Amino acid sequence: MESCVGTLKTELVHEACYSTRDAARHDLFAYIEGYYNRQRLHSALGYITPEQAERQAA
Repeated sequence: MESCVGTLKTELVHEACYSTRDAARHDLFAYIEGYYNRQRLHSALGYITPEQAERQAA
């Protein structure tokens, strides 16, 4: 979990300035669901995306 939070801070939060909490929530959701969980290469999966890992497992 700490690795995820560190990556989130480095890749998204430190570069952003949010005017509202809703704007921050929207951006965080888009990052986590659109990029981190689907497209980002994960070392625990052998540096493939979670979608690739799911296809290989099927």
